[in-house]
Amino acid sequence: MDGAGWSRTCVALVVSVWIHVVTGSPIGSTTINCGSASATLNLGPVDEGYSGDVELVSGIPPGTIVKLKEDPFETHLQFLDLNFTAGETTATVFTKKPLDADTIVSETDRVLYYSLVCNDVVAYKNSRRLRINDINDNSPVFDKKFYSQTISEIQAVNTEVLRVTANDADSTPAFNLLTYTYTPETPDFSLSNSGAFTLMRRLNYNVVPKYNFIVTARDSGGNNDTTSVEIVVEDFDNLNPFFSHSLYQAVVPENQDGDLSEIRPEPIKAQDGDTGINMTITYSITSVSPADYQANFNIDTNTGVLTVVTSFDREEMDSSEISVNIKAAQTDDLLKTADAVVSVTVEDVNDNAPEFDQSSYNVSLLENSPANTVVFKAVVTDKDQGGFVGSLQILPESTFFSISPDGTVRVINPEVLDREATETFTFQIEAKETEVPNQITTAQVTINLLDENDNSPEFSSSMYEGQVFKNQTVGMLVVKVEAEDPDDGKNGEIQYSITFGNNDGYFSIDASSGEISLDKIIPLEENRVLEFPLYITAKDGGTISRSTSAQAIVRAPGNSNPQFLQKLYQGAVEEEQEPGALIVKVNFLSISSEPVTLQVTTEADKFSISNTGEVTTRVKLDRDDGPHNYSVGISISDGATTDTAVVEVQVTDINDNSPVFTSSSVSKSVPEDTEVGSNITGVVATDKDSGFNKEIRYSLRGGEGRFFIDPVSGMVSLAAALDRETTVAYELLVVAEDQGRPARSATATLAIQVTDINDNTPKFSQPEYQVEVSETEPVGTSLLTLSAEDPDEGANGRVTYSISEQSPSSEPVVFQLDASSGILSLAQPLNYSEVKEFTLSVQASDGGSPSLVGNGSVVVKVKDVNNNPPKFSKERYDVAISENLASGASILTLEVTDVDEDGFSNGHFVYTSDTFDINSQGVVSLKTDKTLDRETKDSYMLQVVAVDQPTDGLSATAQLNITVLDYNDNTPQFPNIPYPLEIPEGEYSAEKPGEIFTIQPTDADIGLNGEVTLSLSPPHPIFSFREDGTLLVVGSLDREKTETYDLILKASDKGSPQRENITTISVSITDVNDNKPEFSSSSYDVSILVKDAEKGKLVLTLRATDKDTGNNSLITYSFSEGHSPHLDLDSETGEVTLTSDLADVTEDTTLVLTAEATDHGKPPLNATARVVVNIRIASLGDGVAFMNSSYNFKLKENQNSGVTVGQVRASAGSNLYEVSYELRTHKDLFSIDSDGTIVSTKELDKEEQEWYFLDVEAVDTRTPPTSAVATVRIQVEDVNEPPAFSSDIYEASVFSIAPYKTPVIQVKAVDPDVGDNSDLVYSLSGESSSFAVEPTSGLLYVVSAADLGGKTVTMEVKATDPDGLSATTTVKVVVQGSASSSDVTIISINQPANIVEKKVPELEQALGKTLGWKVNIIQVWSSGGEESRMLRASVKTLVSFVALDGDEAVEPQEVAEKLQSQSDEVRAELAVVFGSDINFDVEINSPSSDSGSSSNQTIVIVLGVLLGLTFVALIVFLALFISVKKSRKQNAFDRENVDINRKIGGYTNMNFQAASTNPGLEHPVNPYKRGAEDKDRRADEDRTPNRDSLGGRRHNDSKSDESHTSAL
Repeated sequence: MDGAGWSRTCVALVVSVWIHVVTGSPIGSTTINCGSASATLNLGPVDEGYSGDVELVSGIPPGTIVKLKEDPFETHLQFLDLNFTAGETTATVFTKKPLDADTIVSETDRVLYYSLVCNDVVAYKNSRRLRINDINDNSPVFDKKFYSQTISEIQAVNTEVLRVTANDADSTPAFNLLTYTYTPETPDFSLSNSGAFTLMRRLNYNVVPKYNFIVTARDSGGNNDTTSVEIVVEDFDNLNPFFSHSLYQAVVPENQDGDLSEIRPEPIKAQDGDTGINMTITYSITSVSPADYQANFNIDTNTGVLTVVTSFDREEMDSSEISVNIKAAQTDDLLKTADAVVSVTVEDVNDNAPEFDQSSYNVSLLENSPANTVVFKAVVTDKDQGGFVGSLQILPESTFFSISPDGTVRVINPEVLDREATETFTFQIEAKETEVPNQITTAQVTINLLDENDNSPEFSSSMYEGQVFKNQTVGMLVVKVEAEDPDDGKNGEIQYSITFGNNDGYFSIDASSGEISLDKIIPLEENRVLEFPLYITAKDGGTISRSTSAQAIVRAPGNSNPQFLQKLYQGAVEEEQEPGALIVKVNFLSISSEPVTLQVTTEADKFSISNTGEVTTRVKLDRDDGPHNYSVGISISDGATTDTAVVEVQVTDINDNSPVFTSSSVSKSVPEDTEVGSNITGVVATDKDSGFNKEIRYSLRGGEGRFFIDPVSGMVSLAAALDRETTVAYELLVVAEDQGRPARSATATLAIQVTDINDNTPKFSQPEYQVEVSETEPVGTSLLTLSAEDPDEGANGRVTYSISEQSPSSEPVVFQLDASSGILSLAQPLNYSEVKEFTLSVQASDGGSPSLVGNGSVVVKVKDVNNNPPKFSKERYDVAISENLASGASILTLEVTDVDEDGFSNGHFVYTSDTFDINSQGVVSLKTDKTLDRETKDSYMLQVVAVDQPTDGLSATAQLNITVLDYNDNTPQFPNIPYPLEIPEGEYSAEKPGEIFTIQPTDADIGLNGEVTLSLSPPHPIFSFREDGTLLVVGSLDREKTETYDLILKASDKGSPQRENITTISVSITDVNDNKPEFSSSSYDVSILVKDAEKGKLVLTLRATDKDTGNNSLITYSFSEGHSPHLDLDSETGEVTLTSDLADVTEDTTLVLTAEATDHGKPPLNATARVVVNIRIASLGDGVAFMNSSYNFKLKENQNSGVTVGQVRASAGSNLYEVSYELRTHKDLFSIDSDGTIVSTKELDKEEQEWYFLDVEAVDTRTPPTSAVATVRIQVEDVNEPPAFSSDIYEASVFSIAPYKTPVIQVKAVDPDVGDNSDLVYSLSGESSSFAVEPTSGLLYVVSAADLGGKTVTMEVKATDPDGLSATTTVKVVVQGSASSSDVTIISINQPANIVEKKVPELEQALGKTLGWKVNIIQVWSSGGEESRMLRASVKTLVSFVALDGDEAVEPQEVAEKLQSQSDEVRAELAVVFGSDINFDVEINSPSSDSGSSSNQTIVIVLGVLLGLTFVALIVFLALFISVKKSRKQNAFDRENVDINRKIGGYTNMNFQAASTNPGLEHPVNPYKRGAEDKDRRADEDRTPNRDSLGGRRHNDSKSDESHTSAL
């Protein structure tokens, strides 16, 4: 009822009550007739809702009893009562409850019937009729709060789909006529005033699948009610399916098969156009363009996933675009279809290695060709899209030749083009693609150098000697000269000639051999040696010939006495040499056959001469204490004649004496103001040696750079100013060193003492002193102590104090200063009011001459005395604050004043509170760590004391009262609510609700903040709350439909902001026995043969269920109709059994009974079922049965569909019935015919499933039919299937320098029959000298790839099972030649090797990011040579890698320098990968240093001879080595086979395999680099002097080098 209706009702009631009650007047006044029948009296009319007196009855005879009686409607008396007292003559009829015209309208059209009877004499009753006026006091009420209807989307237009009904209890049509409206309105439906919803437009499920309306029924007075309407639209299958998009695009790399994972704009999807039905979709491919690729695609019929079955080769395709037309069809109607196109782009994959136009290049080049000479040009092509894009380089890296991006090979270092040094250059050129996988192709290059006549003939010696004696003959060989020319052919052919010196024609030379022979006899002269210096020319045969000359001296001695060739010889020897030191070798002539004697004639005690003319010392010579020169006489004699000569011997000085100081220790005093440059003292030393050995140079050590010594004279001078206060003394070391080699030296100490001068002014400890003094301090009080320091010593540093000035001045002075102690004291009393501050100028004077004075100042502040207390602005402060006041918030400011000078600026507040703070400014605030809670404490009283000074302050007191106001900060709280709440099922309504439980929440807040209302969220149509918190049921409850209701209960207060609390309650519906038992069948029919009967045999089991629970669902069975002595029924189980063996039954008997199932509810409910038991004398085939209960069949795997598996047979027991068969299981794999033949429908695979168990059902044509089930076991037998590789093509790469057994790639095959891959044997289909495969693991490894750089090797690997079936796969290995061992950088990391191996990609990225180059990790291994994965106390893992700048490898030295210079950045990046405790080091494997080659030509010649001997020894050694090696080869090979599996565990980049690690070395050794180092080391050893082929020292015998001339 709306507000207007209520207003009108209230007015009517008020008027009525005012008329009839306030005035006391009844509706009518009558006189009763108790003696005879009287006419019916009509009263009223009166409006319904009236309460009060209806009729005032008078005329009641005395002694008469008057009663109120029905007339004739007893129900009308519910509104009236009679007020009558016996003996009274009047009575009053009044209302018991307000009159209601709507209640009696159906009986009397709004007229209330009653009568008055005297003394129970009905014959004389007084009938009354009270007419009641209807008013609009009832609102419409819908018969349901929720209407729901489901209609098809093809429902006909203008048909009624739903009707709602509301009733208005008012009896007057004007008040109960209703109009209906609904929201939200839609043109799809109309609502009539009869409550009928009519469909106005065709529905579309896909547009609107459901309508929800709120319908309002309203009467003429505006009273209304609402209900909810739901109209569900049921989809109808009238639309075709549709794809999400008509065009899909996909990209698939060539060589890749499998699902097309990335399809744009989204994965392929089609769905039924009727989204409500959403019938499943099947997908198919209708066509492919070009059609040649139809077989390359497949689509999953259920998911629509498009798959590439056979990969593409883009290089063989005319176009890379393929269109796949697909179709989607509904499974229930294949004619309902949709089409779409998938445009597939085959993307180029870098699967073709580049190719050179020639596999090898063989070119010729003239030696000494200049730089940038073009050698040849290589052409590189690539079948992949875009052709060859990459880099070209020479392997190994060459400093001789270069290759440009267009393939042109040029000379870059012409100096090495020396055919005589290297005739042939062999290398590889590598073409490496830029794109991953960076495929590499190499080609072999051989450059043959052509000879150029660039070498002159070279004589084996610059001087040749020959002799001709008196026995000379023409043609005799005098001497042979030899020259060599390393040029080739004519350029190296030498012709000899005598160019001059053969004027007399004594000699001739063979042009080819160089032999000089005597052409004619030489006339000899006695006592004379004739000399013939011949100049020989060697000339080659080049077009432009080259020549070289040498000298050959031929001596022809005649008969002669022994004699020296010189009369004076000179030699020198160093002093202190051991005896036998060679001084000079004298030359002499002795032709006679007699031996000669050489001897020393003077100084023979010191010198001697050998037979060969060598003059040596006999004793040590001392130049310093002995002669510097000796004249030694020597003689030669053959016994007959003697010759003499003199040898002048000079004894040369050696530095065998050290300098000597005059004094080893010198002391000197120097004033600190000595000028710089002044001489201090000289410190001199002498040396007994001579020359440079006695020249002395002086130097100083120590002295802090303040002193200088003249290096020649030894004079020490001052180099920098002195300061005694800084350094008092210096201890210097004077070094005297001679100029000998090696130098000798001596030292002496120089102690310098710095003496003081008065050069420092006294300095106060503070430039200005400040002191505060109370004006009440007495005279003589010490105020402070001044302090000044003077670093000088003695009297120069003694300080006295004085006051030079006082401001303001006074007489007498106010302060005095003690001259020695510096204590400042008060000499006169102070008065703050007169002087508030004094400034004193003070002086500190030292005792030096002249005296130095330091100045300072003292500020004395006079302090006032406090004598006025502070004062609050109020004696009491009252303030109210909200409890939600923020922590730290200010509340009010206490105002305090003080008439003293500083007021209250130095004051503070004293109070006791753990909740509030008061700062020095008087601001009262809530403490930062405190909050308020009114519910805990609602007021505070603080006693605050204001103190004006920190100490001895005066104070004032005020009271602070703080009231805490409520804030809605508490959420309503629920009481303990039983779980679950229970109420019996039944019919409840708003008028007759069921009470469940009263819930009274609480709220700690006050006022509106604490008032709580309860509600359900969302509102529930069955449950509601009364104002007192009682949970009511206002709708029907049926436990069998819903046993439990989970409700969300919301408690809300009325505060602002409003606070709510939510909890869940569970209402459990207890059972009421409102459901009858239900039998599993309305009729039970069973047959039994007499011959099979026995007492207690189970005939059948009755089964009934009851939807109720508990006792209400417990069932008892009985027979309510019919009875048989042959049957017994178990009341609890429902089992019907035989009571005997039916021996007394002689003919077929049919027992018909009625079974009753009764529950245990109150009252109990029951149900019945018909039971028919046929007792047969003989069997008539009562049911179908299989010939066997189970069947076993076998089927070969991989057979096509349609193969007969076996046959089952069942019999119906009579020819009257037929039997049909049906499979219950595996219908997708098998089918069964009408005769029981089982046929396969799909190809089966034993490896997927070996056994299948089928349930076959046989059904006859009886009524009702009978059935039987048999089990069929089918075993799928194995058929040997060949193994299969996981991939058709494997691709890998390896560097050409990879050593033997380097792993390349592991292929994997699976044999489904065997199940154990280890039974497969792997092998190469063809022979290969470069690669081999492990038979058990399938690991392909390197045998030798040295000659394959830049090539791609394709091999076929075969996997064979134990039965001989095999599969093959192709392995393509790109052999790269772009890296060499010299490009490898090694670092160590303090992480275990297995951790580093797992993070190789991250490590490469981290290093590359820091270095700015691409990093390719070669190998990871544990330090020490073992690939241990155990975490040790000190972990060190080595990582080798190559850094690439574009296509060029970066030198390891440059990489190492960058790693060290950016170590912090590298460590930060590594920490991201391995954690913060990461450390790394650059490991440097330095090549052996060259020992240098000797320049000694004689040793070179000797080593040339030794080299020949070494070569012979090497041949012998190799022969022995090969013999031993053959015996060990097999064992080594076996060990390598074992090691290869172990090495797989470590990380090795297949692009480069580092050499094995020597456990004895700190760093790994690269075998290729080691070979080069060994070569260098051997060369060094060959160049090392005095070392023979066996490694021992070779001692040269100087005697063997001498030539002896025999005497004439």
